[in-house]
Amino acid sequence: MPKKLICCISLPPATILSVPINDFAEANEELATKSTDYYYSCCGKNVCTGCIYSFCESGNDEKCPFCNCDRTNKTDEDDNKELLKRVEVNDAGAIFVLGNCYHHGDHGLQQDRAKALELWKQAAELGSSMAHYNLGVYYYEGGHLKKAKFHYEASAIAGHEVARFDLGCIEAASGKIERAVKHWAIAASAGQHNAMRKLIALFEKDVVSRESIDTTLTAYNNYCAEMRSEARDAAISN
Repeated sequence: MPKKLICCISLPPATILSVPINDFAEANEELATKSTDYYYSCCGKNVCTGCIYSFCESGNDEKCPFCNCDRTNKTDEDDNKELLKRVEVNDAGAIFVLGNCYHHGDHGLQQDRAKALELWKQAAELGSSMAHYNLGVYYYEGGHLKKAKFHYEASAIAGHEVARFDLGCIEAASGKIERAVKHWAIAASAGQHNAMRKLIALFEKDVVSRESIDTTLTAYNNYCAEMRSEARDAAISN
């Protein structure tokens, strides 16, 4: 499941005869940044937002969809206590979430960017693809390209499609177009709409072949269609 929801127009598989090259599934710019899951500190599980929506619609809006824990009247302090229990047992997801809380100053915690960085490093060591991605962004913005690539690559290998796209951008900026195309093709096949845009632009410049673009476009559209559901669409629209 992608970390950002691709809300797109469903199209048939792309072939030379069925779909014009520019008619690929467009992601809604507002919805493409919405998270597809939510972390529950009670059980340490990330649950699909579509599943959460369906669970709430069935009258269970104050319970955890996974462990059925009653979340009624839970305060930030209660959530933080649960989260810290998960952190103490080296739950990578909990450590990553706690890092985010410190980074943004959420859940009643005072903003502490240094603490956030420390927690992301810890979560990355435990295998969190999201922590690796955040570290990649941090180091890239700080001008530490080598460290940024290391974390982007670790995140991409773990299936983070945006990290894969960013790797392509780094390779393209250094003039390594073939490597960039490979990264973007993998990212686009996992529903990353910006990667698909990059490949379309390169196709129009005769850098990418029609056969290659058709194959990637088919994978892109199929992936987007598979990720769609009425519950997910409803969840991000509310």
